Amino acid sequence: MDWALFWNASTEDLKRGFSLNERDNHYACLFCGMTFERGVIYPVEEMFYDARKAADTHVRTQHQPIFEFYLNMGRIYTGLSEGQAEMAKHFYNGYSDKEIVALTSANSASTIRNQRFSIREKYKQAKILVVLVELLEERLERIKQGGRTELSDEKLVDFHPTATSVDERYAISQAEKQAVINRYFEADNKLLIKQFPAKEKKKIIIMQKLMDDFETNKQYTEKEVNNILKRYYDDFASVRRCLIQYGFMDRSGDGARYWVKLE
Repeated sequence: MDWALFWNASTEDLKRGFSLNERDNHYACLFCGMTFERGVIYPVEEMFYDARKAADTHVRTQHQPIFEFYLNMGRIYTGLSEGQAEMAKHFYNGYSDKEIVALTSANSASTIRNQRFSIREKYKQAKILVVLVELLEERLERIKQGGRTELSDEKLVDFHPTATSVDERYAISQAEKQAVINRYFEADNKLLIKQFPAKEKKKIIIMQKLMDDFETNKQYTEKEVNNILKRYYDDFASVRRCLIQYGFMDRSGDGARYWVKLE
């Protein structure tokens, strides 16, 4: 999955669940990375759709409702408490304040109205923050075009939205990421990592790099995962556990199947 594509998507793209890559002339699903090339007609459920319609149908049929996907990303991304997330889901399902009181432990309809107000205020704050960050990015881009190329190294790296926690460990610049890759990987990517670094940032960067070898929408056996990781590190079991722990991958309850974590 292309995390940069996910984080760089517009608000409208995030609501649709797919975006248009003008450079490669295709639509890409933001959740699994599946692409649909413009100009190609796709057979879908005994119908024939253009790329945009096929992408839209794919998102609606292959992924849970987009609203629930984002809500399930948790407080570190939504800013909503567990109680507010529950309320938001009831609002989305069209329940009235009185109906929500009956469905929850809320004391009164006024409590529900207060929650609606609180979520609405967060929305207003988020809109202003989006504008501020976009203006900042546009300003920095103009500065870089004026000759301040070193600013590119200071740009923060996008991380996977399935991260189990987001803190200072993920404050990684492009320069930091490249330095770690240069140290631990050769140009052909065949270098064995003799010692998995203890520093969290380095560990995360290495795991991001290792994930390039895994396909989305594919399930792996434990043996297949081990064989991929063996190419890099002797203690592949430790790395495999880290990929689960940090939210890069998920697995079935019996540990028989592994896959790239998307939600």
